[in-house]
Amino acid sequence: MFPSKVYDVLKWVCMIVLPAIATLWFTLGKIWGFPYLAEIEATIIAIDTFLGALIGVSTIQYNKIGGVKNEQNNNDK
Repeated sequence: MFPSKVYDVLKWVCMIVLPAIATLWFTLGKIWGFPYLAEIEATIIAIDTFLGALIGVSTIQYNKIGGVKNEQNNNDK
C-alpha cells in the first residue's frame, strides 16, 4: 500500500501526465516524422498501464483494511 501522497502523485501521473505525453508524442511525431513513433508510444502506454495496476492493488488493499472507515473515524475525533 502506498502512502497517501505517493498514491495521489502516481494517480495524477497515470490519469493525466502519461496519456498526455503519449498523445503529444504521437501527434508531433506524425507531423514531424519522429523515429520509433509507435514503439515509444506503446512503451509509455505500457508504463501507464503497469502503474495503474499498482494503484489498483493499493486501492484494494486500502479498502480491505477499512481505510475509508478509519479515516472517517479519525476525522470525527
